[in-house]
Amino acid sequence: GNLTTENTCLIVIDMQVDFCAPGGYVDSMGYDIGLTRAPIGPIQTTLKALRARGFCILHTREGHLPDLSDCPPNKQWRSEQIGAGIGTPGPCGRILVIGEPGWEIIPECAPLPTEIVINKPGKGSFVGTNLDLILRSRGITNILLAGVTTDVCVHTTMRHANDLGYECCLLTDCCAATDPKNHEAAISMIQKQGGVFGTVCTSQQLIDGVQDFPVIDNGDKDEGETKE
Repeated sequence: GNLTTENTCLIVIDMQVDFCAPGGYVDSMGYDIGLTRAPIGPIQTTLKALRARGFCILHTREGHLPDLSDCPPNKQWRSEQIGAGIGTPGPCGRILVIGEPGWEIIPECAPLPTEIVINKPGKGSFVGTNLDLILRSRGITNILLAGVTTDVCVHTTMRHANDLGYECCLLTDCCAATDPKNHEAAISMIQKQGGVFGTVCTSQQLIDGVQDFPVIDNGDKDEGETKE
């Protein structure tokens, strides 16, 4: 689609302590958090470039109510089988529970005060949230996707967005999976059938593409967030 600052947003998905830091959910399951931390640098560079040009930026956090009333039994059961049950105490507080340290977005990717944070109970960013309403009210038709994990939360969000009529582009170096093969497979799937779910590019390709867009500020603001 035609990419402008008015019709395009970046969604940074689930760059949370539970997924990207020591002692979090992914670490507790025994996966290499070096993989999920790899996109931090490219995401930071992308955020700086897009913020400076006035693009809409959103972030998501996955988590459940303290009483786990919004956590499906099958999801909780599966987390328990791998030794990191949702809601159980861990080094970063109760795993994937709203308000716990592990639920927070890592400082390296912290939202700015003007950036909306979507709190979601599942893998996709549309189910159980007002994301679609927010995007349509802002005239957004194009979605750039970053975050973790490529094959689960990012892909689920992209597929749903595609069904809702949004044009989607996944930033390959701004995403990661707990298994590199899953990351590569997820990228490959997007490009089948002429781009069945959208398209992909690197962060540098995106930055090169917006290089001539007017710079409205330097992107350096105090950290914070607007919660939705």
